[in-house]
Amino acid sequence: MQKVPSGTRGRLVLTALTAVLIAAGSGNASAQPTSWGPLAAPNPFLGPMGTSTMHGDAGSSDATPLSGPGTGKLAVDPLPLAAACPTLLEGSDGLVLALCTSILGQTPTVHLIDTSALGTGSAGSTVGSFSPAASVAQLELAKGSLLGGVYAYLDNDNRLVAVDGNRMLVRVQHEQKPNGGWRLFVDQSVDLTSSIPDGDNVTGLAPDWQGNVWFATGAGRVGSVDGGGVARTLQLPAGEEVQNSISTSAFGTAVATTHALYQLSAAQDGTPTIDWRAPYDRGSARKPGQLSWGTGSTPTYFGPNGDDYVTIVDNADTQVHLLVYRAATGEMVCSQKVLSTAGPGSENSPIGIGNSVFVAGTYGYPYPTVPEGAGPAVPASAPFVGGMTRVDVDNAGTGCHTVWDNDARSSAVPHLSTADGNLYTVVRQGLPLSSDSTTPLDGFAFTVIDPNTGEVLASRDLPGTIVNDTLQMSALINSSGDYLQGTISGVIRVGG
Repeated sequence: MQKVPSGTRGRLVLTALTAVLIAAGSGNASAQPTSWGPLAAPNPFLGPMGTSTMHGDAGSSDATPLSGPGTGKLAVDPLPLAAACPTLLEGSDGLVLALCTSILGQTPTVHLIDTSALGTGSAGSTVGSFSPAASVAQLELAKGSLLGGVYAYLDNDNRLVAVDGNRMLVRVQHEQKPNGGWRLFVDQSVDLTSSIPDGDNVTGLAPDWQGNVWFATGAGRVGSVDGGGVARTLQLPAGEEVQNSISTSAFGTAVATTHALYQLSAAQDGTPTIDWRAPYDRGSARKPGQLSWGTGSTPTYFGPNGDDYVTIVDNADTQVHLLVYRAATGEMVCSQKVLSTAGPGSENSPIGIGNSVFVAGTYGYPYPTVPEGAGPAVPASAPFVGGMTRVDVDNAGTGCHTVWDNDARSSAVPHLSTADGNLYTVVRQGLPLSSDSTTPLDGFAFTVIDPNTGEVLASRDLPGTIVNDTLQMSALINSSGDYLQGTISGVIRVGG
């Protein structure tokens, strides 16, 4: 086991060595898994499992059936794009579609990336770079809100599906030209201007199991677009905003507002209807290190059958909780304290796999900007402590228990590989003697964590400082076993 990188404080706080000790006397002890899973059944209207949504699949599990780079010698190759790249997706042809926002003009731009175009980086030593030709085609989309347009998915035809700033639902296709080059183009579009009010923006979208495209807007409107391009919508209660993406399962569509978690399904005529609603403690204000006043979670489906439960993290003032509900009924399974040794907040979607959930803390993370109308943070700022917690649902499905807490300062959405059993993320490294304070000179390190114990297994420094801030963005583990991480200026590849 390698030492935790300098600046992450390096100590692990294990609140339990095994789930047996924690569950003693409850009769619901669960053994440490020798394998992870299962994942939910694939959505037939999505691309490949693990690479077709920002969070891996329709249920936003942030788990993948693909192997990552592992803990051996690793090469690091940055691809500067002069753009922040929060959405990285891979189709069945092995090409990566990145939805980025350019630094100049803040224009949403789709990049088609050939990850085989590597530079001179060698494993474990020199940092190389992608060839400038690695982005083999680009397509600008209409600009919407400042932080809008970051959610997209790949459909079962390898098309990137998104809603642009003109409120058009677009499917972006790529093809090779006769001269060997590539082009991106809008293959299909649906006008949603009559369904989404002027000034509102889509914050999340995903397909259901019937092929309808579900979306949610910042102002709390939920819609479903059928195969004929007909959109039907439902307005959620006044004052409830949707500031995170949405998830789907065979049970329905999960939407977390700034006040409550919903599951919805389509009525006979296709209109969205509420199956159940679960209010949560949203706290007294937005916290530093969060982008809205309320949960920072994209709802996560998980469970012994892949989608038995759905979970989010609340925003209670002094101690946040993981909330787990039965997807079929909305009945609460448990409310479990998380991030007990860290700051009380998480802007990230939890990892959910089998009976286990992993939560990463973002309290105090220095976002350079927040969405319009987010309101002031209380307090205005705080140290970025970081920290992760693993919680397991008991085998009987009647409660939860904490397995471990650690102090990893994760600066990206963590992902778990069911193939190699590793948890992958990027941690933020502080300057010597800086404690938990953050500075523009902080470094970043690719980090592998043992999901059984919370221990750091390996790490690899990444290039740059603030220009390569991973800004709590989601990574992609691709079919080649590479870890691709978006930053505020492009993409970094970590591979063997």
